[in-house]
Amino acid sequence: MHDSRKEAPRLTDDVPLFRDPHRRWDPLRGDWVLVSPGRAGRPWLGEREPASGAPATPASDPDCYLCPGNARAGGERNPPYEGPFVFTNDFAALRPGTPDERWEGGGGLFRAEGERGTCRVVCYSPRHDLHLAGMGRDEVRRIVDVWADQSDELGRDWPWVQVFENRGEAMGASNPHPHGQVWAVGSIPPEAAREDATQRAHLAATGRRLLEDVARLEAGGPRVVEASDEWLVIVPFWAVWPFETLILPRGRVATLGELAPNARDDLAATLIRLVRRYDGLFGAAFPYSMGWHGAPTGPDVDAAVTDAWQLHGHVYPPLLRSATVRKFMVGYELLAGPQRDLLPEEAAERLRAVDPA
Repeated sequence: MHDSRKEAPRLTDDVPLFRDPHRRWDPLRGDWVLVSPGRAGRPWLGEREPASGAPATPASDPDCYLCPGNARAGGERNPPYEGPFVFTNDFAALRPGTPDERWEGGGGLFRAEGERGTCRVVCYSPRHDLHLAGMGRDEVRRIVDVWADQSDELGRDWPWVQVFENRGEAMGASNPHPHGQVWAVGSIPPEAAREDATQRAHLAATGRRLLEDVARLEAGGPRVVEASDEWLVIVPFWAVWPFETLILPRGRVATLGELAPNARDDLAATLIRLVRRYDGLFGAAFPYSMGWHGAPTGPDVDAAVTDAWQLHGHVYPPLLRSATVRKFMVGYELLAGPQRDLLPEEAAERLRAVDPA
């Protein structure tokens, strides 16, 4: 058993190894990440994202299928909602009635099976022009409550509930209206399965939750972006995306539904500050994919699973060095493994330098 009195030394930004190409271990996914300092300054003649300066977004858009009172793409009409509004996706990627069938071919080399689930859309606000960075804490708190309620409701029947948001065209958002999604699925997806295995292994080896240890070691360190009584936001030591962040609760909590009222209030304020830092970094609305990972759910989940899990949020923004130059996962990343050009310590320092007020 690990001796909890012997803590690993906190890594700092002055480790000589970090000045040269090196690889870093990701204990959450159980994999390595190649880090190549200095490449972010190389000449760039490739594709650029559209520059900011588009016309101002209206508070309500009669052509938007997510605005209150408007007809959606599937023909249904939205009610005149005044707060967060949830509905089943008209073009869902998963359906609860999918037949439970299996198929094999090639002597078992090729396999397929039906996957059941459901997909919901969460409109954050009736305002077409508002996003997390422009909302008040009470407004974002209501969104946090919806995330928690949806996770609890769907988690009674489904093994995995994925809460997420895609912001911006660069991350595939099909509509600029502020919204996220909640998918529930009948099996544990690959990313969740990896995190389940690593967190269970860490608990078995140490008696502690993996991400509780990460939060303890990172507190006050060079990769911290936001720190409050209830939450810690870091650029993880093993980050793949240039300005990737990991949102960690200070207390022990396995799911969104377990968050206490004060933790929900604090999370709302933390999210506003974080997104404002992103937007202020390059002076443009920062695209990202953000999502929450909590303990697997469903009627068959047991305490052995829940005990190992610590709730956490991932934020994956693609921009690299300006509002128009993004990180592409191509070449080496697709064929060999993840690689980043900007040191996580430098990314955190740049985010901390942005005034989130």
